[in-house]
Amino acid sequence: MKVNGTPTRTIWQAADGQAVEIIDQTKLPHALEIVRLTGLAEAAHAISAMLVRGAPLIGATAAYGMWLAMREDASDSGLSIAHDTLYATRPTAVNLRWALDAARARLSTLTPNDRVDAALALAQEICEEDVAINQGIGTSGLPIIEAIAARKADGQPVNILTHCNAGWLATVDWGTATAPIYMAHDAGIPVHVWVDETRPRNQGASLTAWELGNHGVPHTVIVDNAGGHYMQHGMVDMVITGTDRTTAAGDVCNKIGTYLKALAAKDNSVPFYVGLPSPTIDWTIEDGVRDVPIEERSADEVKHMTGRLDTGDIATVLITPEDSPAANPAFDVTPARLVTGLITERGIAEPSVEGLLSLFPERRAA
Repeated sequence: MKVNGTPTRTIWQAADGQAVEIIDQTKLPHALEIVRLTGLAEAAHAISAMLVRGAPLIGATAAYGMWLAMREDASDSGLSIAHDTLYATRPTAVNLRWALDAARARLSTLTPNDRVDAALALAQEICEEDVAINQGIGTSGLPIIEAIAARKADGQPVNILTHCNAGWLATVDWGTATAPIYMAHDAGIPVHVWVDETRPRNQGASLTAWELGNHGVPHTVIVDNAGGHYMQHGMVDMVITGTDRTTAAGDVCNKIGTYLKALAAKDNSVPFYVGLPSPTIDWTIEDGVRDVPIEERSADEVKHMTGRLDTGDIATVLITPEDSPAANPAFDVTPARLVTGLITERGIAEPSVEGLLSLFPERRAA
């Protein structure tokens, strides 16, 4: 995707070959800052402090983190420490476990001397695979937008509501939920995106709006609780979100507030889709409400808000009574019964065990 007209990814090997570079997403939308990661500790911090976020990008960063760790200590002990250190950073996103398990499985069969190059090659493979998967999601989802556009009066945009950031900033490129949107926009189909602010970290207002604006996609930022109102008044044609983990039965774990959007969509007969990269499917569980671990983040994220003052300075301010406690579950689970379809790189699946297996038949044996 483009930033100021320049094609850009979220993570890459530095030109000198000695580090990984990322966009520090905690500084967006007010500043575009590139951060160098040179070791395991820096990679772990980038994930846990959300300099990078979004399930696919977390997985890619973890894979690069294994490369950085192998440069520091490629012994069996170093491999185990790197795996466990990175795994502890974010418990909900299944891509993290997937990438780390893949790295450990590949590297454990090699001698320490061969692990550094192999870890780098795997990280690069994971990044390229993520880009291809997201392009596939875009190709699968584009016909949905085209069909809605065909029913519209001439020139009327397809109004799409998103939640959190499932754009290219959450992946290596393209995004999951946004991939069909970008493809529709680039194909000349009029689209307009209602961007949920997505409290408490405001990834919609800060990140989705920033990337849509840079790519030239018309959009409007709304408060989280406005989505149902716009659906009631016929101003939303479809909802599309991302996912951090989807169960084998089609339950979708995503940023907190997604469940409420799905309920409002159901009540107003608005189709609710999920952009689902296959590495985000957790084939080991079916009941998302019962079995998906929900990350509880710091109360400070709820009680404080960061923004740019009229002076241009960036400031973080307290917005609650100082002594009031705050709870901060980072995710919720949307039951499969509320999901219209799961948009994968292989097509659109019904949100059920059989629906997913129809697109991924190789999983039947497992």
